[in-house]
Amino acid sequence: MSELDSQFALQGRRVAVQEYGISNQEFLAALAERGAEVLRVPVYRWALPEDTRPLRSALHEVIDGRIDIALFTNATQITHLFQVAAEESLEEALRQACRRLVVASIGPVCSEALKHFGLNVDIEPEHPKMGRLVAVVAAQGPVLIKAKRERGI
Repeated sequence: MSELDSQFALQGRRVAVQEYGISNQEFLAALAERGAEVLRVPVYRWALPEDTRPLRSALHEVIDGRIDIALFTNATQITHLFQVAAEESLEEALRQACRRLVVASIGPVCSEALKHFGLNVDIEPEHPKMGRLVAVVAAQGPVLIKAKRERGI
């Protein structure tokens, strides 16, 4: 925000913010605090599917320790995972389980969401691309799994 502050006076200006599926409440609030009239422009919205059984199944696989590596490719996935976990009162069990597995994030926005929910990111590729994520996970994942098991995590 300091870069924005030095370039523009926001007081009384209308600022359009393009959203990518979820709102960044901190950013929107910071703009409003600076006197901007904020216009949210949601380009698309992601919602849970009608059938959440596959997600619930994956949630239980993680909690039961049957998953070694979890790859996350967008922030909404994490929000939905924790929404389903909350419906089953399993948020803390999910956090504990994720400490045992390798958590891989496609990039900074996704990593920020993981951290927001209390999860540590073990792998994030240098460039936020699916191919890079898979390559880094293939190269580093087995070593990280072994290290976590040796430490008893």
